[in-house]
Amino acid sequence: MSQYYLGLDSSTQSLKALVIDTDTGTIHSSATVHFGSDLPQYASPDGVLANPDSTIKHANPLMWLEALDLVLRKLSDANNAKTMAQIKGIGGSGQQHGSVYLNAQAATVFAKLDPTQTLAAQFADTLSRKTSPIWMDSSSTEECREIATAIGARLQADTGSPAIERFTGPQIRRFYKTEPAAYANTKRIHLVSSFVASVLIGGDAPIDRGDGAGMNLLNLRTGTWDPAIAEATAPSLLSRLPHVGFTGQPAGKLASYFGKYGLTPGIPVAQWTGDNPASLIGMGAHRPGKGVISLGTSDTFFAALSDFRTDPNGCGHVFGNPSGGNMSLACFKNGSLARDRIRTELDASWEYFDIGAFNETTPGNEGRLALPWFETEITPSGRSTGLRSNFDFTNAPKAVRIRAVIEGQVLALAAHSEWIGHFNTLRVTGGASRSQGILQTLADVFQVSVEAIAITDSAALGAAMIAAHDTGGHDFDTLAKQFCPTVKTLAPRIEYATTYQSLLPKLRELEG
Repeated sequence: MSQYYLGLDSSTQSLKALVIDTDTGTIHSSATVHFGSDLPQYASPDGVLANPDSTIKHANPLMWLEALDLVLRKLSDANNAKTMAQIKGIGGSGQQHGSVYLNAQAATVFAKLDPTQTLAAQFADTLSRKTSPIWMDSSSTEECREIATAIGARLQADTGSPAIERFTGPQIRRFYKTEPAAYANTKRIHLVSSFVASVLIGGDAPIDRGDGAGMNLLNLRTGTWDPAIAEATAPSLLSRLPHVGFTGQPAGKLASYFGKYGLTPGIPVAQWTGDNPASLIGMGAHRPGKGVISLGTSDTFFAALSDFRTDPNGCGHVFGNPSGGNMSLACFKNGSLARDRIRTELDASWEYFDIGAFNETTPGNEGRLALPWFETEITPSGRSTGLRSNFDFTNAPKAVRIRAVIEGQVLALAAHSEWIGHFNTLRVTGGASRSQGILQTLADVFQVSVEAIAITDSAALGAAMIAAHDTGGHDFDTLAKQFCPTVKTLAPRIEYATTYQSLLPKLRELEG
């Protein structure tokens, strides 16, 4: 009999469900709810509510609950009852930093979920804050300064990050300051991940170290909430936070409510984590030595850490690794959207952008670099927007401009990951991982083998793998071999090592 494990990923724009079969090493089935198209009544085409203030990015947490009902219904419709009943455990991931605010009624609703009503209807009166700030929110600049002033350098040294606008702690402080009565009415503050996990178990789920580290509240050295930082954030905050869970320990058992979808009540539910820690697992990079680069709307670099350390420049972050220990992460806001804008402005085909331009130029580009900062960059932060170059970009040949942008972005990835240590391999995913030119540039700059991975839903897959490990006892190394195959490997060209090493000072000068 097959052993199935369900992974759920509550991301910014959708909720994905993925069932893996650990006996065959295959993905058995999946289902997705797109918030914009499947739940138009929430007026959130990209998973975000419209707001005249561009710094405020909130979502309706009831949308996530309605999506949970719908995705499980879709999954049930796609499978027979026998398959649903064979799911042995559930894991999950949520968009990091987003927070949900509940009043005292929530505990009763969790404990008495009614299968004849929707989840959204049952929780409608439990929200002390009707909308949830998510990772895109940048309205807490003043609160970041206040927390940083109160705590000092210890904030980054102990939590893994300086005060960051999109992180949960500053968001909580802003809520306390701007809506003190609503804060006083708040009994529990959950992350997106722990909130959905709480619904699944019909109780108060813990916050895991992986996601909790993205709050500016969790002391990674002690593995617990930091009392001084919590008090500097908002009064009596500790009493409003769930406990921090132990790595590998399930959050609880599935509530009877979910039996209506064919799932077996009482099966274990793993602690949910953040989407980035889950992706670390889903990319088969849970052990130190493998770095992961996701080339998406933004470019993200993350890797398991051999020991706890922080970025001395304050650009990178440290989260908990669901397999134990910690992981690093650096996010570059100007990723594929910036590359696509350059390609469009140059009227270049994808084939020319990916291959032709690299055949017409040489590695190093004679020292010519460019950084397409069309959005306010966050690695490094605090710089002005606009395309930066150290040559006459407008009048240079098209191929030179394309290589300058790609090499500038890749060198930035290398410069801001030096603090993490050496990697034997880089695993690359995302739409731009299909580009031969980009992959070879990554190999030459980092001087390691680059593996393209055919994984599109790494967070959902990671969540299912965590379920198989934490609730079924399956080994992460074996799971990685089963579910994270390499589709292409490129070797570094050692003759260009010195060329790119000499360009790093130019890159840092360009960043300013």
